[in-house]
Amino acid sequence: MSPRIVRTVAELRAALAPHRASSIGFVPTMGALHEGHLSLLRAARDENAVVVLSIFVNPTQFGEAADLDAYPRTEASDVALAGGAGTDLIFAPSEGEMYPAGFATTVSVGGAITGTLEGALRGRSHFDGVATVVSKLLLAVQPDRAYFGAKDAQQVVVVRRMVADLGIPVEIITCPTSRDADGLARSSRNTRLSPTERELAAAIPRSLRASRDAFASGIRDPRRLAATVREHLAAAELEPEYVEVVDADSLEPIAQVEGPALLALAVRVGPVRLIDNVVLVPGVTDPLPLAPTDRSHP
Repeated sequence: MSPRIVRTVAELRAALAPHRASSIGFVPTMGALHEGHLSLLRAARDENAVVVLSIFVNPTQFGEAADLDAYPRTEASDVALAGGAGTDLIFAPSEGEMYPAGFATTVSVGGAITGTLEGALRGRSHFDGVATVVSKLLLAVQPDRAYFGAKDAQQVVVVRRMVADLGIPVEIITCPTSRDADGLARSSRNTRLSPTERELAAAIPRSLRASRDAFASGIRDPRRLAATVREHLAAAELEPEYVEVVDADSLEPIAQVEGPALLALAVRVGPVRLIDNVVLVPGVTDPLPLAPTDRSHP
């Protein structure tokens, strides 16, 4: 059955009102759905009576107008895919519905978690945009659980902090990064890669595997682990914007990997900017660079 589509917060709340006694699972997206999104929807379907998907290309988290303009809008196919994954309700608001005339409020999460990695490159305004739109969506849907992919690791840390600080009653669930057969993390941006660029991009998961293997062999120096990634990317003639190893929870720099650490990178392949990461945990090894499933709630 095709999911119902609503465009306003009032319609959304009215549609969900009869289900408040049941569990509601929520997957926020910017559309252009792929298998990664569908895996989140299936996880929500398994654990909740009602599944809500949002589709909103949020302008406030794009630093480059060209990137915003190029972001694919594929609502018709998104609706079909979402229905196949068991979605009950789709919230697809307009920009005016999310940011009405006179809108003057920003949710800003401070500290290292927004000032490093993507924040250092894209500016704090990027995560202000993320925190503001996610808080608005959570308040509109009021779900019991919200599902995020581990590929956007920093975003998940920011959302967890915001939810805890504001006391928003929702369980944040992080699901493993969904990957293609060659290991490349699935992303809506991957469709913009040419065949040649797509082959080059496969160096990204290879570099993460190499660093993870170095970690498994006993290397704990963040600089050496990052250098391994850079060497593998350089072999594919890719120059990363950053490769960092930080504490997995605080995102603070570390001198030695003694607890869970996040190895994160960003790199441009042709015109497309891609991010990826692996979580390094002493004593734990995986055959692929996937972050473990994590649940947190205030």
